[in-house]
Amino acid sequence: MFKKILIANRGEIALRIIRACKELGIKTVVIHSQVDGNSFATRNADESICVGADPASESYLNMANIISAAEISGADAIHPGYGFLAENSHFAEICETCGIKFIGPSKEAILSMGDKARAREIMDREGVPIIPGSKTILNKVEKAVRVAKKIGYPVILKAAAGGGGKGMRIVEDEESLRKGFVSAQNEAKKAFSKGGIYIEKYLKAPRHIEFQISADKKGNVHYFPERECSIQRKHQKLIEESPSPAVNMKLRKRMGKAAIRAAKSINYVTVGTVEFLVDENENFYFMEMNTRIQVEHPVSEEVTGVDLVKEQIRLAAGEELSPGHVEPYGHAIECRINAEDHTRDFMPSAGLITVFNLPGGPGIRVDTAVHAGYEIPAYYDSMIAKVISHGSDREEAIARMRRALNEFEIGGVSTTIPFHIEVLKNKKFLKGSFNTHFIQDEMSL
Repeated sequence: MFKKILIANRGEIALRIIRACKELGIKTVVIHSQVDGNSFATRNADESICVGADPASESYLNMANIISAAEISGADAIHPGYGFLAENSHFAEICETCGIKFIGPSKEAILSMGDKARAREIMDREGVPIIPGSKTILNKVEKAVRVAKKIGYPVILKAAAGGGGKGMRIVEDEESLRKGFVSAQNEAKKAFSKGGIYIEKYLKAPRHIEFQISADKKGNVHYFPERECSIQRKHQKLIEESPSPAVNMKLRKRMGKAAIRAAKSINYVTVGTVEFLVDENENFYFMEMNTRIQVEHPVSEEVTGVDLVKEQIRLAAGEELSPGHVEPYGHAIECRINAEDHTRDFMPSAGLITVFNLPGGPGIRVDTAVHAGYEIPAYYDSMIAKVISHGSDREEAIARMRRALNEFEIGGVSTTIPFHIEVLKNKKFLKGSFNTHFIQDEMSL
């Protein structure tokens, strides 16, 4: 097992990793930018090291400074969390070259899944269903036009590298494709330094269903109960739950086995997530694989009792999986609380938090690194907390989440709590009858 882990991240995920390490008896060192010098994570780690100025490019993405921090502190492993360098194959390679264990899959696995066109090719070869689309990365609009004509409109343009909705465009005809292709390329270059685009047939009303997997070095792979992630805006998830109200046992087994095939095809090790789109006829299609811990991992933890961060660390250290698959008990829901004003197109609301009173009671968990008196920086993601509810069934999980959201007091900034409360009142949501268009179709924003 590792003796000391450097955490190359910030906020609630840095604190989450620190807690897991403490329970495993592992020392921690957390990096930070200048503005994060007195964060809750830095105060709870055994050591903290400033790696640069406030912009992420000068701190949390500064590979040279992060590696130097690991070497100076004597860390034998680096945990990247999610975002920043978590899916950067070059960073994983640098860690390996420097004799520092990267807590994640191999650089080859990250490369295979990080390039979406390459990932589609691998999945197609392994018999995992994929959506019709381009077989190679497209760099010129004329080739994109030919591909779109072949598979039929509407289509979706996606950046071949990266994720999080960056470089995505839904286009209905050739004219909008020509305009969207250039803007998607520019956005992709800005976000990921690569402008390659690929095209898929656009499914008009799918559900977004993902499977958490864990894998050891001997090729054993487990899948966890699925997570429903269809409540999203501009491809950014806002509410997740497990299990999905739309997935029965038969479909779960089919999709779980496909997720295992996906992981085994690239010799995957540690934890990861295979994401699918599912149509109204229960046809499912591979979308992408995230080679890291997910923001929404707590819902899987709550319905299985498995600590996924500890599992990730153990698997990276070479431990084996225990036999058998993980079965769900009860139901869990997660609401991402962002410092945003949903009445103003989810405009970010940076500033000083004057009041911060957490909800509690049976079946409620809150993951956060924020407190009263905390100044939300303008440099990073706007998520300030995750509220997770667990109940014996979906109805109880929803009731507990409603109670928790109404208890949660945050002053000084606007948050998405009122938005989540409105979703939890919606009749279609309560029935479990929704898809990825829920917000634009049901919410009057």
